[in-house]
Amino acid sequence: MSEPLISPEPKPAATLPGSTGASLTPEPKLNNNPQVHLSPNQKAWRRFKRNRPAVIGAWFLIILVIVVIAWPMVLKVASKSGPRGLAFAVQFDPDKLTDSSFDPPSAQHWFGTDVHGRDLVSRILYGAQVSLLVGGFGALISLIIGVLWGAIAGYLGGRWDNFMMRVVDILYSLPSIIFVIVLITAFEGRIRTFFFDHLAGSNPELANNLVKFTRLFLLIIGLGAVSWLNMARIVRGQVLVLRSRSFVEASKTLGARNRHILRHHILPNVFGVVIVYLTLTVPAIVLYESFLSFLGLGIQPPMASWGSLIAEGADQINTIRVYWWLLAYPGTILIFTLLALNFLGDGLRDAWDVRGDDK
Repeated sequence: MSEPLISPEPKPAATLPGSTGASLTPEPKLNNNPQVHLSPNQKAWRRFKRNRPAVIGAWFLIILVIVVIAWPMVLKVASKSGPRGLAFAVQFDPDKLTDSSFDPPSAQHWFGTDVHGRDLVSRILYGAQVSLLVGGFGALISLIIGVLWGAIAGYLGGRWDNFMMRVVDILYSLPSIIFVIVLITAFEGRIRTFFFDHLAGSNPELANNLVKFTRLFLLIIGLGAVSWLNMARIVRGQVLVLRSRSFVEASKTLGARNRHILRHHILPNVFGVVIVYLTLTVPAIVLYESFLSFLGLGIQPPMASWGSLIAEGADQINTIRVYWWLLAYPGTILIFTLLALNFLGDGLRDAWDVRGDDK
């Protein structure tokens, strides 16, 4: 007869010499760092924070906007202050005419003075209000027109898409600066005459303010009206991709109207691309306005923009004496602002890129 099989006893785990029997067998480790699933917005924010130029550009713009908004308030408080407090800021009044014409940068006037003795720091900050106002509202107008035009063309398709895109091609072939010049030339005088005829008798102060801002209003309308073409093409391309998705087809099957589909399914999905391109449109409009003001077709005195300040500085450059600060400081601020806006736009574009690194 064969002997019964006896199962071997398990060997004890190895222990260190002099130990109390602690086993060398490694214990299973707990996963203390489970993988966190991030939403697309959280991934985009994480990618944006890694982009150092974009973060620096964003902080530069935030500080610039805060200073531009707070500066008039500081001057208003300074004019009512005594010898202490903010009284020192009175010297930075941009409308204060003095005999200190063409003073170089000093402790009293940090950026020097212009031909009329006005402080250049305040002139630049007030010019920033106008330039950023034109850039922001002009980009907003281009956003509204471009998104609506591109979304309708891409969603309807067929003949409508072909017709609407041919209109865009025709507008592309026309020089946009001619349109802005014609708009200002044709309507500025009529609008001012209308304000004087209908408001000068009852409210002359309001009439003067409206006349003062007529050129600014026309610049915003004109620059916004010629800056929406790229936006329309980009939105149309996104809509052409989205309209064939399953959730859009399901909405059509359930009987949803085109307006409902565009508002609740198409436009929310192109929001990221629109915001990215919007940040790239603002510097283009700011540069456009500065160019027109430099040519004398933009903001007119007594208002100031960065372009008009650069034009005034360029007029004072001569072979006898070079008032370099009149040109250097407005030009430097304009360059840094344009770089910050472009860095911000590039950072947002990379952040919303789904092919970006999600590690």
